[in-house]
Amino acid sequence: MAGADTRNIDEPHETRKFQANGQLEVVTLGDFTIGKGTFEPGWRWSNDVKPIAGTDMCMTRHTGVCVSGSMVVRSQDGTEVTLEAGDVFVLEPGHDAWTVGDEPCVMYDTGVAAYAKPLS
Repeated sequence: MAGADTRNIDEPHETRKFQANGQLEVVTLGDFTIGKGTFEPGWRWSNDVKPIAGTDMCMTRHTGVCVSGSMVVRSQDGTEVTLEAGDVFVLEPGHDAWTVGDEPCVMYDTGVAAYAKPLS
């Protein structure tokens, strides 16, 4: 079929390990990138990704869906939202986040082209 490209998320082009507590599996097809993030219990952006990103807060705009588990996201202004299975989200740059509970939080996110990659 002309004009189609596919790849299974379970065979990612790239796997980005966090400092601890999870990873991001990334598939890129043309100019479209999607990631499957697995955020293990104890994961927190400021501990697990900040050392990789080199910024004080997450400066990535995330768009996606949470498929399992739970995560709290706190914006720079102090606003908090809890994402749970089935929640579709848009998260603007300037936030911290952490998993809640004993279950990994799994999310599919289209805002990950540069996420959890060291700054050049």
